[in-house]
Order: sequence, then structure tokens, then C-alpha cells
Amino acid sequence: MDVNGVGWLTAIIVGGLAGWIAEKAMKSQMGLFANIILGIVGAVVLNAILAALDVTLGVGWIAYLITGVLGACLLIFVARMVRGSRA
Repeated sequence: MDVNGVGWLTAIIVGGLAGWIAEKAMKSQMGLFANIILGIVGAVVLNAILAALDVTLGVGWIAYLITGVLGACLLIFVARMVRGSRA
């Protein structure tokens, strides 16, 4: 796996940090595993959206962190809209 110029281990560490930041920003309560998944999936989803729009935030772990936080916030927002409650 090579997402936005980072490898597996970096994706897990930075994804966990991104998920945690998004959790705090969106006032959500999730665990460590959920934060890691949320950060990684959020980065992948937002990267796909940005690629479709032909936009890039850069390469490297800082760009991955920013993309992960924004993508995770987007996923939390969508989950709240679908569920109608706090995710």
C-alpha cells in the first residue's frame, strides 16, 4: 500500500493521529482502533474525491495527516447524517 507517498506503518500511525484529531474536532467518541480505521479510510476517500476533481494536497506524511483529518471529519459527518445521531 502506498497512499499519498506513505507506507503501511506510517499510514497506521498517521491515520490513528488523524482519526483522533477528527474525533476531538467533531466531538465524537471512538476507540483507538476506530480512530486508526477512520483516519486511513478518510484519507483514502478524500484522496479519491480530490483525484476526481484533479486537486492534490501534496505528498508525504503531513499531506496524509491533513487529508486524513479532513476525510475522517467528512466520514463522521456523513455517518451522523445517515444515522441521525452522534457517531
